[in-house]
Amino acid sequence: MPTMLAEILLLAAALLPAAAGSNTELADQVRKAESGFAKSMADRDHAAFTSFLAPDAVFFGGKGVLRGKEAVAAAWKPFFEKPQAPFSWAPAEVEVLDSGTLGMTSGPVHDPAGQRIGTFNSVWRRGKDGSWKIVFDKGCPPCDCGGAKP
Repeated sequence: MPTMLAEILLLAAALLPAAAGSNTELADQVRKAESGFAKSMADRDHAAFTSFLAPDAVFFGGKGVLRGKEAVAAAWKPFFEKPQAPFSWAPAEVEVLDSGTLGMTSGPVHDPAGQRIGTFNSVWRRGKDGSWKIVFDKGCPPCDCGGAKP
């Protein structure tokens, strides 16, 4: 009987979402995911890029809204065709809900010469396996707000 109880407890533990961890640990996980996502562009690795997309991802762009992993991957494929990445990005801000289910990243977008050309904003969702996938992404031009603070 003790063996059966142990097996049931192991099965139950396997079905639960991975332990959330502290907010700092979760933010580090999201920062690492965003950095890996950005690295896929720098490495010209479209398959790696696609691996970060949630099945129901929504990307906002100049030509409208892209819905679903396949649509986003197809629309972004041309960005991977040339030897040099057309832009790069890195997370400057990372926040995670205390529940550990959603994270937000934001930061600058640069052209190949290093000139800032925009800001990205992304929302990440934590899966049952503990991995982070991007669910929303929207970029915008750089803000010239004259030093105004919210």
